[in-house]
Amino acid sequence: MSANLPPDPCRRMLLAAGAMLATVAALRPFAAAAQTAPLKIGVIGSGHIGGTIGGLWVKAGHPVLFSSRHPEELKDLVGGLGPLAQAGSVEQAVAFGDVAFIAVPYGAVPQIGRDFGKALAGKVLIDADNAVASRDGAITEEVERDGIGATSQKYFPEARVVRAFNTLSYTVFARAAHRADPKLAIPIAGDDAAAVETTAGLVRDAGFDPVVVGKLADARRFQRGSPGYGQNVSAAELRQKLSLSP
Repeated sequence: MSANLPPDPCRRMLLAAGAMLATVAALRPFAAAAQTAPLKIGVIGSGHIGGTIGGLWVKAGHPVLFSSRHPEELKDLVGGLGPLAQAGSVEQAVAFGDVAFIAVPYGAVPQIGRDFGKALAGKVLIDADNAVASRDGAITEEVERDGIGATSQKYFPEARVVRAFNTLSYTVFARAAHRADPKLAIPIAGDDAAAVETTAGLVRDAGFDPVVVGKLADARRFQRGSPGYGQNVSAAELRQKLSLSP
């Protein structure tokens, strides 16, 4: 398949993901009941964020295909999650999913868009990527200028992009999933109302509380470096911080 993920950082994340999810499984042995009908989800980038959120969806009853340039390295990850989890290539994950979840270094986005943009046409694409200048280079200037929501939509023009799960570390997600109320708030934004609704349901299934911030242009309000980024708070607190209606 196409070499679309930068090898060194992603490979390190993949090797760590299996051990991390084994810890999550041990701490959270229950399987939460999904609030939405089961959806096939293809994960593009099965490192810390992709592995953690994808694992929570498996526990909620959704079939998930985790992808990598080296699917054999995902053996421990999927083995600890049971029969609803499988591993494959990015091409297989895109074809498998009713919904795609992308969590890769942002510098990889243009190449992934070129390789798989057509195959993602019409699908909900939940985008958890962040642009980091020291890692991702010049594309961060585009993100700062245009906003990350608009930039992601540019590279996946036919996908129904929704921004979510980009604001906190995987350790926070693993620890806070399905905690007692008030649940951890996850800001989301998208232009397609049905895609936003689907994403909100999957946020709930993962054990969090979705907060719709607005359209994709509003995703800059919780992109890296913005007031909504890094907020480990409840939905009510996040709405207050972002001056959203209750």
